[in-house]
Amino acid sequence: MVDRIFAGLLLAVTLGYGWLAFAVIRAPFQYDPLGPESWPRILSVLAAICLAGILWKPDVERFDTRGGTWLRLAAIVALLIGYAGLYEPLGFVLATLLFGTIAARLLGASLLRAGLFGLTAGVLGYLLCAGLLDLNLPEGPLPRL
Repeated sequence: MVDRIFAGLLLAVTLGYGWLAFAVIRAPFQYDPLGPESWPRILSVLAAICLAGILWKPDVERFDTRGGTWLRLAAIVALLIGYAGLYEPLGFVLATLLFGTIAARLLGASLLRAGLFGLTAGVLGYLLCAGLLDLNLPEGPLPRL
């Protein structure tokens, strides 16, 4: 029941965000193939679909908050803030490598697997976004891939 209440409230917020994304956000020019208007629209549609799925069939398991769950959640939030702060100075690849590695370790991966995940997410994410989608990503101190 709590899942449905939370999903309903979040769906209302998402619909408001979606209205802003589709009706209000207008960019005077487009500097990448998708444009700055597309990302909020894509995000609002995907969030609405996910929330509709939760409303349709909520999770039957209880959310277990014993142990270090709250500490790990706080660490992930701090990690996201750090990622946002380091994104420009370190560039996409290094910031994503650090974030992915530390997040994977927090979720229980071994150091080797966490490092491989961070490296793969950083490099393949950059190649996909900068190469295939032609998006402008910060390079940081690394030479262009």
